[in-house]
Amino acid sequence: MKAGSVIPLWIVPLLAALCLAVLAWTTFGFVVPFKHETGQAVLDTYFAGYDESAVFHMQTLLDQNETAAKLLSAMYFGPELIFPALLTALLFLALLKLGPLGAWFGRSHPLVGQAIYLLPFVYGIADYGENIASVIAFGDSPSASLAAQLLPWMTRLKFASLAISCIVLVRLAIARWLSPGRD
Repeated sequence: MKAGSVIPLWIVPLLAALCLAVLAWTTFGFVVPFKHETGQAVLDTYFAGYDESAVFHMQTLLDQNETAAKLLSAMYFGPELIFPALLTALLFLALLKLGPLGAWFGRSHPLVGQAIYLLPFVYGIADYGENIASVIAFGDSPSASLAAQLLPWMTRLKFASLAISCIVLVRLAIARWLSPGRD
């Protein structure tokens, strides 16, 4: 029996639908109004990354615009508390359903195959770390400077682990589709 066989198939589309719903809540409830209020995007949406100067610019912007600060805070204490956990679960369960990884990567070392199962958790931890760093960096904490320095790195780690997870999932799906005799 393979690891993913005990997980009902309907769980994966349910998690995908929940992820889309929370993503829509985040986008239309917070990201779009923030952009309308400030003319600038939320740093969490910078897929290509950003540097420390962008964080300091955002701190200045939030100090001057109370509505934008409240929107950002509500986003971090609303959908951003749920979304990373949902997406982590979705990625992990999709990997389990498409596994076993050792058989799909040929002669790869067993530890590499097992380490791939950790990628969704790296994403989840990085996303929550980014959210915590954002709350600290954009607040009145004495640690705001340190959080501002960490924030760009947390965002890069989040998107890198998410991209690698998605690439692995696509590769596994293609390999499963092309392999003869698989269910």
